Amino acid sequence: MTSPAGPPATGGRDDERQPLRLLAVTACPTGIAHTYMAAEKLAQAAASRGIEMKVETQGSIGAENVLDDNDVSTADGVIVAADKDVDLSRFVGKRVLTVGVAEGIHHPEQLIERVRSAPVHRAGGARGGSSASPAGGGKERGAVYKALMNGVSYMIPFVVVGGLLIAVSLALGGHATAKGYVIPEGTFWAHVNAVGGIGFQLMIPVLSGYIAYAIADRPALVPGMIGGWIANTGALYDSKAGAGFIGAIVTGFLAGYLVLWIKKVRVPKFVQPIMPIIVIPIVATTALGLFFIYVIGKPISWVFEHLTSWLGGMTGTSAVLLGAILGLMIAFDMGGPVNKTAFLFGAGLIASGNQTVMGMCAAAIPVMPLGQGLATLIRRRLYTEQERETGLAALFMGCFGISEGAIPFAAARPAQVIPANMLGGAVAGAVAGLAGVKDAVPHGGPIVAVLGAVSGVPVFFVAVALGTVVTALATVALVDLSGRRAAVAGEGSGGAGAVLAGAGAGAVASGQAGRELSPVGAGVVEAQAVRAPGAQATATAGAGAVEEAAGEAVPEVLSGHLTERTVRVALGAAEKEAAIREMAELLTRSGRVADVGELVATALRREAEGTTGLGEEIAIPHAKTDAVTAPVVGFARSAEGVEWGSLDGTKARLIFMIAVPEAAAGDEHLRILALLSRKLMDAGFRDRLLAAPDERAVLEVLAEVG
Repeated sequence: MTSPAGPPATGGRDDERQPLRLLAVTACPTGIAHTYMAAEKLAQAAASRGIEMKVETQGSIGAENVLDDNDVSTADGVIVAADKDVDLSRFVGKRVLTVGVAEGIHHPEQLIERVRSAPVHRAGGARGGSSASPAGGGKERGAVYKALMNGVSYMIPFVVVGGLLIAVSLALGGHATAKGYVIPEGTFWAHVNAVGGIGFQLMIPVLSGYIAYAIADRPALVPGMIGGWIANTGALYDSKAGAGFIGAIVTGFLAGYLVLWIKKVRVPKFVQPIMPIIVIPIVATTALGLFFIYVIGKPISWVFEHLTSWLGGMTGTSAVLLGAILGLMIAFDMGGPVNKTAFLFGAGLIASGNQTVMGMCAAAIPVMPLGQGLATLIRRRLYTEQERETGLAALFMGCFGISEGAIPFAAARPAQVIPANMLGGAVAGAVAGLAGVKDAVPHGGPIVAVLGAVSGVPVFFVAVALGTVVTALATVALVDLSGRRAAVAGEGSGGAGAVLAGAGAGAVASGQAGRELSPVGAGVVEAQAVRAPGAQATATAGAGAVEEAAGEAVPEVLSGHLTERTVRVALGAAEKEAAIREMAELLTRSGRVADVGELVATALRREAEGTTGLGEEIAIPHAKTDAVTAPVVGFARSAEGVEWGSLDGTKARLIFMIAVPEAAAGDEHLRILALLSRKLMDAGFRDRLLAAPDERAVLEVLAEVG
C-alpha cells in the first residue's frame, strides 16, 4: 500500500547540499537480458545527472548487488522496475515507484524524475504493490495473474513429488481389489504412498496460501492456507467432495483481498505491532473459514447431491452420451465436486454388477495429465522450462491414473486448459461407452488395464489415446490463440503489455498482458537456449596452437566461448535469414558445430516465435540444439545493419549468436549472457565495437565483458 507523500522521507537529507541518492531493483519473471539492461540503463541515466544509484538485479542466477539496510536508510527514493513480485517491505518510509522492467530500459530518465514525487511506501503495504497507474485496468489484471502464478509455482513441487511417490508405490507395492488398488498396511510401499499422500494433501492449501501471500504478504499466508484446506475438505460443509483447486483459487484471492481490506482499518497505536502477527491472521482466518463453510460450502454440497441424482437417472440412456457426460465431469475440476460425483457414481455401480460406467470414467481419468504432458512435447515453445519438466511428470502420473498431474496447467491457464481437458475427457468416455469397456476396480488410467482390471483392453487404450491427443491439440491451439490475441492487443495499445520475445528477455514490453494468457513469445534464453555446463569451455586445440605459434596472447572472451575464429568484422548478409546462416557458418570455425543445417533451422524456428532483436542496434539470435557439441558464441558486425524487427525500429549492426547443446546445464552461460546484456547497454562500449578495425581489436573490446 502506498499513500500520498508529505515531505520527503529522507532522514533529514538536505537535497541542495548533498547529491540525490537513489536505489533500484530490476527483475523479470524468467528472462535474463531485460533485468540487466534495465539496471544498466538506470545506472547510466543516474550517472549522467550526478545522482548516486545502486541497482539490485534479481536475475535467473539470483539476486546480485543486494541492497542492505544502510543503502535503504540513506536513500531518497527507490525505483522497482520489475515484471515479477518484489518484496517492498524493506522500503517502508521511502518513496517507491514501481513499473514494468521495460520502462527501466526505455524511459530511465523519466523514472528518475518521477521517483522524486512518488508516494511513500507505508508499513503493511501490499507485496509488490505499484505506484504506477496504467491505463485500462491492465495493472489489476497483471496483479491477479502474478498472484495466481505465484501460487502455482509453489504448488508444482507438491504435485510432482506427491504424484510420483503415489504412482511408484502403486506400481511396485499395490494390487487390484474391489476397493481399488490397495497396498498392504505396514509395508515399505505403504509408507511411501502415505508420504506421497501428504504431498497431495498439502498442494491445495499451498496454492491458496501463496496466492494470498502474493496479494497481501505474510499476514495473508495463514488464512490463505487454512482456507485452502477447508476448501479441499468437503466433510466440513457436508459434502462428499472438496472444492479442489478451483476452491483453492477462490480462497486464495478472498484471503488476500480480505487481508488488504483489514490492513486499511485504523487501529490504536498500541495494537499496530500485533496486527500482522495476531489480529489480522486470526480475524481473516476465522472470517474466511466460516464464510466458506456456511456460504460457499452449502452450494458445493448441493451441486454434489443433485449431480449424483441426475446421473442416477441417466443409467438407461445411450452409453455414448453417458460416457461423454462422465468424461466432461471427470475432466472439469480434477478432484472437485463435479469430478468426484462422476467418479463415485461409477465406483458405486461396481458393487451392483455394472462395471461399464466405471470403464467410461477409467478411460477419462488419465486424459488430462497425459494430454497436458503431450502438449508440452509437441509445442515446447509455448511452455517454460519448469512447465516442460512438470509435463514429463504429468505423463508419468497419467499412466497411473493420477489426474492431479494436470492441476498446475489448469490453475495457470484455466480458460484454455479446462475446456481442452473436458473435450478430451468427453471423447475418451464416449469411445469407452460405445465399446462397452468395463473396469472392475474404482481406479483409472493405463495401470488398470495392465494389471488386468479392464475388459476390452485394446479399445480402452484407443479411447485413452484419442482423448489424450484431442486434449493436447486443443490445449496448444487455445494457448497459442490466446497468446496471439494478447500480442495483437498489446500492439493496438501502443505497446502497453505488448509481447517482446527478445533474446534472453523474452518478456513484456510494458505491463503484464503479454504473459497473462500465454508464455508465447517468452522465448527466454534460460528456457530455450543457454543451459551451459558450469565448467568453462576453451578454444579448440588447433586455435590454441596457432596462437602459441604466433607468440601473442589472445584475450579470453566470455569464458572462452567466443574466440577470434568466431569473430567477423564485416557481415556480408543483408537480410535476417541470410545473416543467421552466415553466423552459423562462422560458428563452424570453432570446431563445435556438428550440423550447420540443423543449427540454422533451430535458430530460424526461434526467430519465428519472436524477434531476438534487443534494440540499440543489437541482436542476439540463439539456438539450443544437439547440432553443436559444446557452447559457442560468435560475433559479427554489419555496416548497413540488418532489419531484425527490434522494438525500437533500429537495424542490427552488432550481432551475437549463441548456440548450446540440448543437454547443456548449469548457469555459466546465463552469467555470460547477463554480463553481455549489461555491457551492451554502454554506448561507449558499442561505439568501440563498431570502431574496432579487425578481429583482434574486436576481441580486445569484447574482453571487457569478462
